[in-house]
Amino acid sequence: MRNWERVLAVLEALCERGQAAGHGWTLDTELLPPHQQQVNALENQGLAELAGREDRAELSALEGRPVRWAARLTPYGHDTLTYGQCRPRAEPPPGEAASDRQVVELIPSQMAALRVFVGLTGRLRVPPADGLGEQVRTASCDHGIKRWRLHLTQEQMASVAYGLWLHRMTGSATEANRFAREYGVVHSPARAGDEGPPGPDRQPAAAGAK
Repeated sequence: MRNWERVLAVLEALCERGQAAGHGWTLDTELLPPHQQQVNALENQGLAELAGREDRAELSALEGRPVRWAARLTPYGHDTLTYGQCRPRAEPPPGEAASDRQVVELIPSQMAALRVFVGLTGRLRVPPADGLGEQVRTASCDHGIKRWRLHLTQEQMASVAYGLWLHRMTGSATEANRFAREYGVVHSPARAGDEGPPGPDRQPAAAGAK
């Protein structure tokens, strides 16, 4: 387990036990000494607060026993945990992407168009493919070559082609043409009309259409 994963695990334990107790504090009987030491380290980072003498006295009265140690999340610890639970997922190393996914690299203007497309989820009659919004949110950027990297299923590839087709129909064909040229996937309204969701059209001739 990496260091940040250990930190999140400790923060999560403090959060769960504090909520279960009702008063927000995790008590000495609820964490083993090694875990208490980890919490002590988090205090130095401003993520956890250790109970002072007055707090321990109040907790002792509530518990009916001496409470010698207690801790709870600080606002910074709470926000670190909240963000950590929703953080962008780590990008798979080269060669370790799921077998049903393809690595796709988009130029900034393609990525901008795709963000508009997934942002319209709920308003479109043909919505983005499942999981495409998450891929867009967690995409990483290689600033050296100015490319956004995503790992897409074939269904998501077709959905990207549809989003870029919408972009093409309302102003610029560059993004859709480039996607077709590099990945061989374009949206064909005539072919997809009867099915509803956009589908891939892998005929090379369509890629060069202006």
